[in-house]
Amino acid sequence: MTERFGLRLRIGLFFAFLAAGGAVLAALALWLGFQRAAGAGAASGFVMAGLLLVFGWAGLCVGVWLLFDENLARPIERLAAGLRSRAHAGATGEMDLHTARHLGDLAPAAAAISARAAEVAAARADAVAEQTAQLAAEKDLLTALLSEIPVATILLSDARRIVLYDGQAAEVLAQIGPPRLDAPIADYLEEADLAAAHDRMRREAREVRFTARGVAGRLAFQARLRPLGGAPGAVLLIDAAEARIAPGAARPLVYDFALLERATGGTLDAASLEALRLVVFDTETTGLLPHRDEIVQIGALRVVGGRIVPGERLEMLVDPGRPIPRAATRVHGITDAMVAGAPDIGAAARQLHDFARGAVIVAHNAPFDMAFLHRQAGRDGLVWDHPVLDTVLLSAVLFGASETHTLDALCARLGVEIPAPLRHTAPGDALATAEALCRMLPMLRARGLTTLGEVIAQTRRHRRLLEDLN
Repeated sequence: MTERFGLRLRIGLFFAFLAAGGAVLAALALWLGFQRAAGAGAASGFVMAGLLLVFGWAGLCVGVWLLFDENLARPIERLAAGLRSRAHAGATGEMDLHTARHLGDLAPAAAAISARAAEVAAARADAVAEQTAQLAAEKDLLTALLSEIPVATILLSDARRIVLYDGQAAEVLAQIGPPRLDAPIADYLEEADLAAAHDRMRREAREVRFTARGVAGRLAFQARLRPLGGAPGAVLLIDAAEARIAPGAARPLVYDFALLERATGGTLDAASLEALRLVVFDTETTGLLPHRDEIVQIGALRVVGGRIVPGERLEMLVDPGRPIPRAATRVHGITDAMVAGAPDIGAAARQLHDFARGAVIVAHNAPFDMAFLHRQAGRDGLVWDHPVLDTVLLSAVLFGASETHTLDALCARLGVEIPAPLRHTAPGDALATAEALCRMLPMLRARGLTTLGEVIAQTRRHRRLLEDLN
């Protein structure tokens, strides 16, 4: 019945109820005090009246506050979060108007604005999709052409970080370490060789030849470093035969030209969200006890510039060195036969460590997954000192601590679909977490959280969620 009243009238009724309830409590307390005074003395009677009034008024205020919290504060919080997810994360679907039914016309008005914005966005998306399809076709053609030219191509920024690499370059880099966009080329090739060639190229303003040596002596070949016209940066060219690779490597052309202009340096805490290199990962295990159970699968992918980098993924089964319990297999579908011959956790963790070099690690309920890695680190000499972001805590920052923060609930709020066959697999859950993260980054910026340090400071306020969860 109250749904027929306006929002302002309902708020007025709240306070009218508070006033009326206070008056009734005062009258009741005075009457009881008078009765007590008539029978046992005035002092004790009025003490009783005062106690009844104080505790009764406090209880009434708590009750009204709970009504406000349930019918106004929490629905407004959910409505605001829903609008942000649609405005900044591209979430779709109908808004939950039932929980905001006591907010009068606010919820329907918000839903109407959201629907209209979705229509405009859809119209624009159709136009963008047409242009994107044309660009994708051109990119495929360029990739095919580069694959037929027996030269590996790597575009470097002025800070000698990787801005672009083709399929053949990926094969060269993979002989030294996993290819990573925005990684320093010094992670793959000896810094002294590169620095000398880079300085000579700048002085002479022309292409220079030099001998490039892989780090730790893994590879050596002749290479060329060429200026990038009027733009900052350089092109590193490697003859395919020199690097012992065959033309036609089947790998996408990976690039982000915005990296050419991106500033480097400064502390990581002060780094903007757009400048972060993120590695999102997930594990499947033999059980839920990190001090006793083992990892059986790892999935990871990289996010640079707020988008998932195509082709930069890590998917591997891990031999736990013990039988996998049937209860665990029922969850993730991994059997003893599937992990037979897979690398052990030492080798698998080292691959993940190389893949995550120089990046911020992201996971859903990160303490659980990181506990397995930290336990193993002492045996293999690995140091997991990366900054860590937890999407459980990011969800709490954006949607409120009182909401549900499971991966399924977070993806549902953000419009991220998790195909059923991929749920509870490390690659599938890592992909879902990464897609959710990419949609949350613009929402964090809209909240005024623009640097890693600011985001971490906000997530620390909700650490109790992870303590309860684990």
